[in-house]
Amino acid sequence: MTFPLFPDQPTALCPNRMQVHAITHETPDVWTLALIHHDVYDYRPGQFARVNIGPTGEIQRAYTLSSTPGISRFITLTVRHIAGGSGSGWLTQQVKPGDYVWLSDAQGEFVNSRAEQPLLLLAAGCGVTPVMSIARDALANHPQQSVQVFYSVRSPQDVIFAAEWQQLAARYPQLDLTILAEQDAQPGQIAGRLSQDVLQLRVPDIQARRVMICGPAPYMALTESWLAALGVAANHIVSERFQPPEAVVSADKTLTLTRLQPLAHYRVPVGSTLLAAMEQHQIPVTAACRAGVCGSCKTRVLSGDYRTTSTMTLSAEEIAQGYVLACSCQLEGDVTLA
Repeated sequence: MTFPLFPDQPTALCPNRMQVHAITHETPDVWTLALIHHDVYDYRPGQFARVNIGPTGEIQRAYTLSSTPGISRFITLTVRHIAGGSGSGWLTQQVKPGDYVWLSDAQGEFVNSRAEQPLLLLAAGCGVTPVMSIARDALANHPQQSVQVFYSVRSPQDVIFAAEWQQLAARYPQLDLTILAEQDAQPGQIAGRLSQDVLQLRVPDIQARRVMICGPAPYMALTESWLAALGVAANHIVSERFQPPEAVVSADKTLTLTRLQPLAHYRVPVGSTLLAAMEQHQIPVTAACRAGVCGSCKTRVLSGDYRTTSTMTLSAEEIAQGYVLACSCQLEGDVTLA
């Protein structure tokens, strides 16, 4: 979808006009837009804003303010380009320095409200954007606050803010940074994914920490279950969600996922998403936003017991034919795929 570059009018939701100063290519599919606002724009580290997309601002998309007030030179948005995504495609492929964008006031409660408590920040993928904002603030303004970060990526080239993370680690002794890479882990990184065992081994004081989590919904659901098992109090955990919470995954109850072409049967936990089940059993599926927005994980379900939290990008005809967004489809009973 292509829009004019200057949707030069506010909307009720997005009244703040900002000019793009520069655009930085962070990773192969992630860009940071540095914005100039010629007035006061109040926000707290970890909050997000909605952005007008389109010539009259009829579409809004939410993006984290990856900058940190009082520290960052510019207000920044860090955006992953999603194939077919109207918001990310416009911001990363069409907008250029000198163009204007309109933002809402800052929103969200994913903020560090307990500077006296040591922090444990857990991020995966683009979930690192609010985590970086919070980490900068804590390190610079609350030097007594211990900050431990676990950042999960597919490969080292996918580390967002890579140079800045290394600079922060060298500058602030209270920062304990761990990067986990599923593929091609480099020296100093952990090969593989975050796990309960890793947290138990490397965070001995985990019950005393305020834990802040941001990443794909399946990652957050698993992480929250590990924290509960490790005795972290629920009021010590803050999760950033841009979609409704997923159903609780039950390790004790399973269902049968049937694939017809080729015929195969799989056992998966009740409450898991269809996307998580397909990835677990290496059933081909494309996943980009993992938030029920981009439509890339569209999958046809012939029958079964499930519920959906998003049908964005699906037509009424596709829904009638059984198509779902795998990332937003919670499995509650046996399911058969086309």
